[in-house]
Amino acid sequence: MLQMETNRTYSNVIARLRASGLRPTRQRIALAKLLFDDGDRHVTAELLHAEAKTANIRVSLATVYNTLHQFTEAGLLREIVVDSQRCYFDTNTGEHHHFFFEKSNRLEDIPADEIVVTSLPSAPDGTEIKSVDVVIHLS
Repeated sequence: MLQMETNRTYSNVIARLRASGLRPTRQRIALAKLLFDDGDRHVTAELLHAEAKTANIRVSLATVYNTLHQFTEAGLLREIVVDSQRCYFDTNTGEHHHFFFEKSNRLEDIPADEIVVTSLPSAPDGTEIKSVDVVIHLS
């Protein structure tokens, strides 16, 4: 039963990668399982790299960064830039915003309907506003 359940989990990850246009390489499958098996979460590249090492997955930090950016470009993740030194990758790609707890470096979701933006500046010529991401920093 466990083997069948494990194969189904890999099948789901492989199908998800293929549906997003990504080739399911061994490293992508392994990192996708870490990212998506336990519900929505916020991770840094360093955190995911440490989790991979703990799970005996041989992958460089550079590969983790590249994979996270590939997953983001494919729509599997959202990149949340907290400041010039830190960015997180969010498995919840739906509309929502974030609290950032500066003391613990933790992100927490805020439902989209709890923040109302009443006015935005005009976008520069030749561009359009794609989305608005709000990150509220907490001390």
